[in-house]
Amino acid sequence: MKIGFIGLGAMGRHMAARLEAAGHALQSYDLNGKGNRKSAREAAQGVEVLFTSLPGPAEVESVAAEVGSVAAWFDTSTNSPEVVRKICKSSPVFLDAPVSGGPKGAESGKLAIWVGGDELLFKKYIAVLKVLGDQPYYVGPIGAGTIAKLAHNTASFTIQAALAEVMTLGVKAGVEPVALFKAIRQGASAFSLRLAHKDASLALELARKENVPMKIAAVALEEFSEGLRRGWGERDCRVTMTLQEERAGVSVRVAPERLQGVLD
Repeated sequence: MKIGFIGLGAMGRHMAARLEAAGHALQSYDLNGKGNRKSAREAAQGVEVLFTSLPGPAEVESVAAEVGSVAAWFDTSTNSPEVVRKICKSSPVFLDAPVSGGPKGAESGKLAIWVGGDELLFKKYIAVLKVLGDQPYYVGPIGAGTIAKLAHNTASFTIQAALAEVMTLGVKAGVEPVALFKAIRQGASAFSLRLAHKDASLALELARKENVPMKIAAVALEEFSEGLRRGWGERDCRVTMTLQEERAGVSVRVAPERLQGVLD
């Protein structure tokens, strides 16, 4: 298959190499001039499928102005939902397909690929996607892949920040780092809201004594406090998700049967 690939950076160069190794005829270009074509237009000319792996929304939009007719275009960049929807309006074969796994994953083919857009195109070219990543996943309409990637990354960033707080607290209070990390990984993570409030209060009291700032833990404690004010003390501490659902004006709850197989 003749494939165009635009963007040969830390991720793109490995993905392009995998496509070539799989026997596809590759027309490649990078914004800094690398590749076997001299422009984005040339890289996309006459190909069946186009892939882009670019720094961000501005670069993808600039390339979109040059791209001609292709059967499918998968943008593996981390983009913005607004931009991918805008591009899709003028080019309905455009699919947002951000990836996760880093350069090593791109080199080995161990990538998660979240795809939004035309599901028939996703199914038609899934074999090509599987050359790039072992976990191509159709998320939903155009923009859904990008939203899933942004949510995934933000969850990771927030967890990292929370771990930084509790690790610095535990170590400063006298626990050896490896022993502390093992302790954090063990034990239950769900119990009554009343007990969660008590434990978070004790942790923040210790943090004040040790002079360890814990902004994220303070936010969690405030959520627990609001739950107590609503009379939810004996409910599972995860009930505080309801507070965020109310603020956002959306419910994220699904029937248990829909989760069968998802969490295996």
